[in-house]
Amino acid sequence: MNAVLQPLPLEALRSAIDKLNSACFCFSLDEKALARALDSELGQPGLAEMVRQRCPFLFAALPVFVAAPQLHRMAQVMQAVESVVALPAYREQVLGAAPAIARLGTRGPLGAFFGYDFHLSGGHLGLIEINTNAGGAMLNAVLARAQHACCAAVDSMVPTLASVVDFEQQIVAMFRREWKLAGDTVGATAGLTGRTRPLASIAVVDVAPEDQYLYPEFLLFQQLFERNGLRAVIADPASLEWRDGVLWHGDLAIDLVYNRLTDFYLEQPASAALREAYLQHAVVLTPHPQAHALYADKRHLALFSDAARLQALGVPQATQEVLLKHVPHTEVVDAADAQRLWDARRGLFFKPVAGFGSRAAYRGDKLTKRVWQDILASDYVAQAIVAPGERVIGDPDAAAAETPTKAMKYDLRAYTYDGAVQWVAARMYQGQTTNFRTPGGGFAPVYSSAAVSGRSSSERTVQACTGTAGADDAAHASYVFLLDESSGVHAIPHALYVALARGEATLAAMAGQNLRLADWFVRLKGGAPDVVVNETYSLVRFDAQGRVDPAHAPSAAQTQGAAVENAAWPSAAERGQMRELLFSDAQTPDASPSATPMGITESHCSNRSPGSCA
Repeated sequence: MNAVLQPLPLEALRSAIDKLNSACFCFSLDEKALARALDSELGQPGLAEMVRQRCPFLFAALPVFVAAPQLHRMAQVMQAVESVVALPAYREQVLGAAPAIARLGTRGPLGAFFGYDFHLSGGHLGLIEINTNAGGAMLNAVLARAQHACCAAVDSMVPTLASVVDFEQQIVAMFRREWKLAGDTVGATAGLTGRTRPLASIAVVDVAPEDQYLYPEFLLFQQLFERNGLRAVIADPASLEWRDGVLWHGDLAIDLVYNRLTDFYLEQPASAALREAYLQHAVVLTPHPQAHALYADKRHLALFSDAARLQALGVPQATQEVLLKHVPHTEVVDAADAQRLWDARRGLFFKPVAGFGSRAAYRGDKLTKRVWQDILASDYVAQAIVAPGERVIGDPDAAAAETPTKAMKYDLRAYTYDGAVQWVAARMYQGQTTNFRTPGGGFAPVYSSAAVSGRSSSERTVQACTGTAGADDAAHASYVFLLDESSGVHAIPHALYVALARGEATLAAMAGQNLRLADWFVRLKGGAPDVVVNETYSLVRFDAQGRVDPAHAPSAAQTQGAAVENAAWPSAAERGQMRELLFSDAQTPDASPSATPMGITESHCSNRSPGSCA
């Protein structure tokens, strides 16, 4: 049950989000929590220190805010691409021109961790490229564990421990599904087939993996797999051996290779053993050459942005409209068009057809004649520039008398599997292209306005985070209740609730129980509750020690015929008890949670200097 909120017009919502990205400094990365998360994921100290030494700009300090309708549009664009790729005419056209290894089989594994990269600025959304071995998913899962909000107005945007655990389980399930999809064609080790034998071993493969910038992520994947009963190794492709019809890493027979190579078609000598195992259907390779050929070749963006070619493929009109609106015009660079493209270069971005990691990519306004000749002699596409988004962050290096902020660019990456979005992250940077070299930049969490999609809640979020509210307007608090099976109502301090959700506290009295959780966001007046702004209900499971157990939390959704009901909703009597507790004379933000049954945390930013919140 949610309080009724009037929808906020899209333009006003965009304005609110822009204000948050330009003036909200009240979210911050908890460095200590991040270090704990990194080391605990590895199971031993050392990973946090490795990240500090090798890649100090891997994680951004602040999040990026994105409106829920914009995330929905991203999903629409991705669905449109997926529908085109599924067309027989498209697959025949693309695979007919691809290397032979990309035509190997038309069924089986789909490809793990696609990455759809977008630019979003001024309400304009553009799909700038598609990657089939997108990195960073596990890093973003760890990053989500280390976020905290100092403003109650946006507390609901912070990812819960449950959402992170669910994402990690989705990752494991994805690789197991890739194994099952291989069917009888893979997994002959020990005389069994892939359909009947469970997945047993995974190799995370990249060239010189310990030298890769994202090597810490390889370690995180290895530990995730092993926690879930899978043997896992990190390997250079040259260390793999093909013998006796099996792909080996030392004495370990490899069932599945998680492919992080940029040798997309396994053409390099170091990939010889892996290539042979793949050709012989002796290993599951994900993502695989066919996935790259169908999705990641940047020449496909020219097709997706060409109305005539889409029409010729039989793409439905509605799908065409989505693609033509959101895929920036792209064309293959041809020497015959050299002068025209050179004259128009300031509005173009030039990318190698098989490029990755922004390597050898150039903004047209930065081109020299020498680089231009190199582009003409190579395989490149020219893409109309879509400006990246902008996020303003605090600049601790700026002098007090100067502007204590700096503007960062950002792009958005949606991690997907089988066309479904698994996670959305941002990458903040300065420079021509996305990079991890900018102080204050790196992977950043994306917080959606879904929880503040109404006019009043959107306005108070912006006000609370940007310091544009008056004293009365900025005062809000979250009130949290636990409801038991006997209709008992238990008020708990909001700070305790946050600690429980993050696995930092226990509640022995609730051990072994499934309870309903009510989170009321309340406007204060004169220090006391005035108006309930929003109500959220969910189910929570406490384990035998009184810890919140997100992995086994029951679903609040119950289907009754054609209707879906929320099992966490309170009865009228329970709701009356909560209102009585809320509006009793004893309930003020100054009340001690230990002295009153109603725990209150009033949390809002009072000092609007960057990074300073009370």
